[in-house]
Amino acid sequence: MEYPGNLFVVAAPSGAGKSSLVKALMELDSRVQPSVSHTTRPPRGQEKHGREYFFVSPQEFDAMVAADAFVEWANVHSNRYGTSKKAIEERMAMGADIVLEIDFQGAIQVKNIFANAVCIFILPPSWEELRSRLERRGEDAPEIIEMRMRNAAQEVAHVDKFDFVIINESFDRALFDLKAIVHAQRLRLVAQRRARAETFKALDIS
Repeated sequence: MEYPGNLFVVAAPSGAGKSSLVKALMELDSRVQPSVSHTTRPPRGQEKHGREYFFVSPQEFDAMVAADAFVEWANVHSNRYGTSKKAIEERMAMGADIVLEIDFQGAIQVKNIFANAVCIFILPPSWEELRSRLERRGEDAPEIIEMRMRNAAQEVAHVDKFDFVIINESFDRALFDLKAIVHAQRLRLVAQRRARAETFKALDIS
């Protein structure tokens, strides 16, 4: 189904700066809205239910999977994450541009359902810098960092399945690149036809 809103899917290895970039994008562009995913992992820091994630039990997650409520869901670092299909469709139908922050598995699943989704992969400038960022966060034990590094190597191997790639060496430059992708997508013919259908009709453009 065609919607007036756009769907942007952003994936990256843990520590590559995905969340910071998406947050900065939304602060600059009010048309971009987040999609709040469900997860079985516990909250971190100041995270709140319904804001960063919907925190649910494994049993609740199982029930949603059985009800086919997710457009995608995946196991990431021993926890499960899922994106509500209904919530995305409703907001896109109202003209909102939705941004999803998910892992590469989920991004591929979303693309299979929403053919017009724009998939963006964020890369770190080097493995050394990625490890340094994970260590500076101070959230994970050394063994967890090692697991994240191993997972990152597997994740970046799938970068060829994405439409755009941003190398987050300089945050300001990476943010500029992300904004450019969003703006360019809005100006694509297929997106303009969806968002400005009345204008195309008034100009007798079929």
